[in-house]
Amino acid sequence: MTLEELQQVVDRWITTYGVRYFDPMTNMAVLTEEVGEVARIMARLYGEQSAKPGEVITTDRLADELADLLWVITCIANQTGCDLTAAIDKNIAKKTERDKTRHIANSKLRRNE
Repeated sequence: MTLEELQQVVDRWITTYGVRYFDPMTNMAVLTEEVGEVARIMARLYGEQSAKPGEVITTDRLADELADLLWVITCIANQTGCDLTAAIDKNIAKKTERDKTRHIANSKLRRNE
């Protein structure tokens, strides 16, 4: 699925099942909540924090939470008129120009060589 298709699928779902988009500030709060959920899973899967009793932490759960993040980001893009395909293309070009030698020259990234 392309980003353009994702934006269309999310819009169709919202207008069919979701009644309407939440207002942008509500979606910003939901985005923050979802980031917290990803952080909790990452801390337990890859960090030093252990799971709470009865808490099931898996990479499938991480994938689901990342999908929730993508969903909310797509909602925000749709309701604010952002074309995610154009935005990511522009963002990659910016990063490439700005950082084309920065990471390659960073000795800290070469610790495992």
